[in-house]
Amino acid sequence: MSYEENTVMGRNAVLEAFRSGKTVDKLFILDGCQDGPVKSILRESKKQSTLVKYVSKERLDTLAGHEKHQGVVAITAACDYAEIDDLFAAAEQKGEDPFFILCDEIEDPHNLGAIIRTANLAGAHGVIIPKRHAVGLTGAVAKVSAGAVNYTPVARVMNMARTIEKLIDRGLWFVCGDMSGELMYQQNLTGPIGLVIGNEGSGVGRLVKEKCDYVAAIPMKGDIDSLNASVAAGVLAFEIVRQRFNATK
Repeated sequence: MSYEENTVMGRNAVLEAFRSGKTVDKLFILDGCQDGPVKSILRESKKQSTLVKYVSKERLDTLAGHEKHQGVVAITAACDYAEIDDLFAAAEQKGEDPFFILCDEIEDPHNLGAIIRTANLAGAHGVIIPKRHAVGLTGAVAKVSAGAVNYTPVARVMNMARTIEKLIDRGLWFVCGDMSGELMYQQNLTGPIGLVIGNEGSGVGRLVKEKCDYVAAIPMKGDIDSLNASVAAGVLAFEIVRQRFNATK
């Protein structure tokens, strides 16, 4: 995985990245390194709840492109993250029922970038991603989104299942994409809605799926039984668009 321009390496550079307010998605530290400067970096990382990973020198060398890293490499976000309230504000500003797309552990930056692009074109009011076991707003994600990250807010949360519970309390209901569900054409996908798209390999996690009101299946006519995560997101998102359009006629 290449992080390109979002890679910050070296103790002073990483510490300054934190102190300047830059959003750091991930912090990689040489396994066993616990000296004073590293402890200062870790204190700063806790303020952002940054994901910290202790890795081998070989892993750090790869991340840093074999440049001097002093045992510390940080991956910063290409764009600032939004808050959940920002997504609701976007819906309110347009006078529309909230429509959010939730990505349950999407790991491929190309998939996440394409989903954010789809969210923008489908009129979704924002995208929600988890902090752990998922790609963040890397440069690759921003590039694939074709600029959509500048217009569609992306919020990052610690726990997707608990976030869904909180959003249910705020009036949303949820549908997740899974081949085990009922055909999407047979479901009412209007109103305040959250569309959940699962991991590329394992799909929507069990705990997250249990929080959803409906499971929607996309009709398949070919010889294989699954779509790419971002393609599935596009198909389901525009079925929501179609039903919303018909509901306003």
